[in-house]
Amino acid sequence: MTRSRAHAKASAPGKLAPGELRAFLELKTGEYNRPSFIASDPVSIPHLFSRKEDIEISAFITATIAWGQRPVIIRNAKRFMELMEMAPYEFVLTASEKERARLGKFVHRTFNGIDAVYFPGALRNIYAKHGGMENVFSEGLLRAENDFAMSAAIAHFRNVFFSLHHQKRTEKHVSDPVSGSNAKRINMFLRWMVRKDNAGVDFGIWKSISPSLLLCPLDVHVGNTARALGLLKRKQDDRKAVEELTGSLRLLDPHDPVKYDFALFGLGVFEKFGTR
Repeated sequence: MTRSRAHAKASAPGKLAPGELRAFLELKTGEYNRPSFIASDPVSIPHLFSRKEDIEISAFITATIAWGQRPVIIRNAKRFMELMEMAPYEFVLTASEKERARLGKFVHRTFNGIDAVYFPGALRNIYAKHGGMENVFSEGLLRAENDFAMSAAIAHFRNVFFSLHHQKRTEKHVSDPVSGSNAKRINMFLRWMVRKDNAGVDFGIWKSISPSLLLCPLDVHVGNTARALGLLKRKQDDRKAVEELTGSLRLLDPHDPVKYDFALFGLGVFEKFGTR
């Protein structure tokens, strides 16, 4: 399908046959899943690092604050890394109480110093007593018994993460799919960690989790695009919508369904698809 034909088809998504829809999404995935995407996206922050633990810690913190304008997210995530001396894993493991207190000055929207100070301590507990972040998510998957097991894995991680003493307000910054949340930011983090291809955007450093188990990160842009393409009927952007959309994407590629997040996000944000 040529680019011009793809855009012509996109104006009337209801006429796309399944094969045409797959071809269209493959085309758009290829347009956005490329190194040039990195610089203007929050994924640029973990790309500053090469060590596995530095990547996953910086990615988790960046994804946690990834709401609002993308340049602001990137700037504030970089600031958080600077407060951790650009060595997030070492900071998590060895920072003193006084050093962690430096994070008390951090603010991004409703994520404030109270939350910022808690995060390294919770991550230290995960690395010291639970074998690391990947291991916690893998354990959560083993406990799940349905087609959308990643929701259970997220809930398990959340329980471990908040197993230390904390203020109730901090819990809102790690979404709970059990309560019906779409858990967009943590699903985006998991995409970064699990997916692996030759494009170089996602890291694929977690080898114990299959990309087939990922859930599509769902925000208003992805939701509008998915509905315009007939991939999603549910009106609310909640957990049930995530499962419906992911199920539709698995029909197109059961092994790597969430690669189409690039297409849905790019179409929504950069091409305003689904809002015309």
